[in-house]
Amino acid sequence: MIDLRSDTATRPTEGMRRAIAEAAVGDEQKREDPSVNALEERVAALLGQEAAIFVPTATMANQIALKLHSRPGDVLVAERDAHVVIYEYGGAGAHAGLVTLALPGDRGRLTPEQVRVAAEPSTKIADQRVTVLSLENTHNSSGGRVWPQDALAELVEVARGMGLRVHLDGARVLNAAVALGVPAYEIAARFDTVTLCLSKGLGCPLGALLAGSRELMERAWREKHLFGGAMRQAGVVAAAGLYALDHNVERLADDHARARRLADALAEAGVPVDPEQVETNFVQVDVSMLGLDRAEALARLQAGGVGLSGTIHPTVLRAVTHLDVTDDDIARASALIPEALLADTAVSV
Repeated sequence: MIDLRSDTATRPTEGMRRAIAEAAVGDEQKREDPSVNALEERVAALLGQEAAIFVPTATMANQIALKLHSRPGDVLVAERDAHVVIYEYGGAGAHAGLVTLALPGDRGRLTPEQVRVAAEPSTKIADQRVTVLSLENTHNSSGGRVWPQDALAELVEVARGMGLRVHLDGARVLNAAVALGVPAYEIAARFDTVTLCLSKGLGCPLGALLAGSRELMERAWREKHLFGGAMRQAGVVAAAGLYALDHNVERLADDHARARRLADALAEAGVPVDPEQVETNFVQVDVSMLGLDRAEALARLQAGGVGLSGTIHPTVLRAVTHLDVTDDDIARASALIPEALLADTAVSV
């Protein structure tokens, strides 16, 4: 099976397993784990922030950030299909007491005018107020799309002018940085808080970090305990993160190149894919154009030896490249996917 369902499918390499086995460890709850401390310092610098905290998941990191920037009853603004809206199970309301205002975006992006209108102060002093804007880069549901730097900078500036705190769900921000050819801090430093996930393209078994100012991260430490995210000898996981930062960042460009090669091959074969929409490691396929529904398309692919996954869009599937996917896998998938999807469909090639 060629597993293109998600970049979360990666398994630790032999080198990463050795790093895990040899990790220096201590009590993370007492801030005595040297591997955790080293990872936090390194990620803070990578993202252009003062400090970072290590947590089990990126969802936890996002939820902690939203609590830091708000009070119960405040309003969160986010793009309609953002991870914090559709994949975190109402966490903004459950954990921070936030009301979510989900705005329709274009390729996962909001406009400055949308934020201005949303954050316009109420004439009633007791009304709910917008306090935090959460942006996602790369944007999962839009197919791993990357925010242009100028558009991102303009939107953050407008949000700050409206008095908002701004959080970046940067689970795949290193994909964005590699795609743009810029250091990650050029994207992340402008935000109040930033999430980085280790278990996607970086290939770690688990883990994420939340970065921000030292003051915010001291507050975040308490929230981490409240969420049940404090750990003990977590260096065995942090060591995987340190290894990934040494070995798995620049190679994200290989994932992007393979995704584009797959998209080009599928489009040439007649599969409804737009290669120009492929900016990082996601390839989206709209099977409605083949007269198929999601369940049938996924079943055909599974039988053909390729794993894709569904998306928030009912007829759109995705193929996601990652470090466990080779050039040979891409060549095989380029043949197997059309064979599975185009057989006996309403579209002939």
